[in-house]
Amino acid sequence: MTDQTDAFRASPKFSEHLQNLLVELIDLHLIGKQAHWNIVGPNFRDLHLQLDEIVTAAREFADDVAERMRAVYVAPDGRAQTVAKVSGLKPFPEGEISTKEAVDAISAALHGVANTAREIHDDVEEEDPTTSDLLHSIIERTEQLAWMVSAENRTPQH
Repeated sequence: MTDQTDAFRASPKFSEHLQNLLVELIDLHLIGKQAHWNIVGPNFRDLHLQLDEIVTAAREFADDVAERMRAVYVAPDGRAQTVAKVSGLKPFPEGEISTKEAVDAISAALHGVANTAREIHDDVEEEDPTTSDLLHSIIERTEQLAWMVSAENRTPQH
């Protein structure tokens, strides 16, 4: 049996930070699928496909965060009731939604995840620079996706 007494173990604050990010990534995945199924209007097909890209990124990042949590001896909680209770993302509307409204809601959700990752970054980096590298990837990609999807509703600034 391997001695794990020297293994890095996340502090309670570090654990809470990763748990909060995990639930927001799971929520982003669910929001993306809800939008994917219910959008209607101009540019439907392109947005429908772009939402799949966002959902894939959210799912992969959620898995990365959960597996990182396990690597530092934290049990992730991705249960539906936990996501509903803890996520700071704005709930997505029920039923059909216009592509314009969906773009704004998805952009806000992506920025919400990026902002959460930014807010926890310094605490996480202080305790574990390896995990902060994961946060960098999440911030970079979610901000890129937010920029790309929000461009649907933007007008040029002169």
